Amino acid sequence: MELSLNEILEATSGKVIVEGKNDFNNICIDTRKIQRNNIYLAINGERFNGNKFVMEAFSKGASIAIVDEVLFDIDKCKNLGTIIKVDNSEKALLDLASFYRKKLGLKIVGVTGSCGKTSTKDLIAAFLSEKYKVFKTKGNFNNQIGLPLMILELDSTYDVAVLEMGMSNLGEIDVLANCARPDIAVITNIGLSHIENLKTQDNILKAKCEIFNYFNESNTLIINGEDKNLLKITDKCFEILRIGYNHEYDVYAFNIILKEDNTTFSIKDNNQEYTFTIPMAGKHNVLNSMLAIEVAKKLKVSFEEMEKGIKNLEATSMRLEVIKKDKITIINDCYNASPDSMKSSIDVLNTYKKGRKVAILGTMNELGDEAINAHTEVGDYAKDKVDLLIAIGDYKDCFKKGFNLDNIVVFSNKKDFLSNLKAIIKENDVILVKASRGMKFEEIVNSLEEAEI
Repeated sequence: MELSLNEILEATSGKVIVEGKNDFNNICIDTRKIQRNNIYLAINGERFNGNKFVMEAFSKGASIAIVDEVLFDIDKCKNLGTIIKVDNSEKALLDLASFYRKKLGLKIVGVTGSCGKTSTKDLIAAFLSEKYKVFKTKGNFNNQIGLPLMILELDSTYDVAVLEMGMSNLGEIDVLANCARPDIAVITNIGLSHIENLKTQDNILKAKCEIFNYFNESNTLIINGEDKNLLKITDKCFEILRIGYNHEYDVYAFNIILKEDNTTFSIKDNNQEYTFTIPMAGKHNVLNSMLAIEVAKKLKVSFEEMEKGIKNLEATSMRLEVIKKDKITIINDCYNASPDSMKSSIDVLNTYKKGRKVAILGTMNELGDEAINAHTEVGDYAKDKVDLLIAIGDYKDCFKKGFNLDNIVVFSNKKDFLSNLKAIIKENDVILVKASRGMKFEEIVNSLEEAEI
């Protein structure tokens, strides 16, 4: 982090209440991860009030603490480090990241959407990587705490940062966009994720569109033209580019070949054609790739450079991660789930030609009144694409109703399934594991990896 102490004070409107060490490197909000000369920023969260752990942070090597409450003995801290008092630590974090983003002045690509954000982020970073030094959001650091932390990990050696922006309600992406001020924004799609809070898809669209709240004529929005909701975005002061499967779009894909472990497709851009092969399965990743290609084009990356860059693809774990064991193949896609991503993952499973296709599906959270219909619809979608459906959780009967075939097994919880795992799973099975993050289906993946089939 390339900031001075005075710049930190200016950015956060902070006041030094204890003077001490001035050497510092990175920001940390978790005392369990503190390293020498870190700045400990105390967040007052839902579960813990970080202001209570200032002494612990200093004992583990922090040199500076930023707090919004004094819940410690100041006299005992005077020889330990510098303490900066701010009005609100979360706002201070956003303000500091915003200040730093402006100071660095690099290109920012913001990515949002109901599903596909992380895969698209990974693809954008890869397509740019041959020409630029690229930073991308790590894991799920895409909220009002995570995004500024990502910005504060940047330094002047980077050319481009690809930042994922998530939300669960109106107003949240506005905060992120104000902090990051993306030069280019990407919206993958508008699905049903978070409809429990937002009630309608129009409100989901409205929330996602906050990503361009601070755009002017120099900015570019890139959208998936195959999503009917995104086609409602028209006539803005900034450039809007659309990708899809036919000639009406700025760049479109054709000659798509889907395989178990890669996808090949051709694109047409004006009169130029080019063929790409990406090491990711699923037709949905063609659209994600097209969004990434359009970003790369805006940043003047040639198709040849994009092709070389895709070799640097580093996919985020638990996103269609294929684990090949001696007797079974596991498709670990349990990072999160929505109706659209469930269907895309089932399509990937369906590309496997050898072995029994088994789908282990669990609850999709935050669907509100749409939950029953959504789980039933996914069950219906799976019935001609899988050989065995294993449904687990509160909506197991909805999966069963939609599937409406005999080759389904239902369980109330993971524990019940795991106790029957060896009786159900057979040699040569290809097994998709998918549910919302809160279901922690990685426990099923771990058990499958360890099972003696």
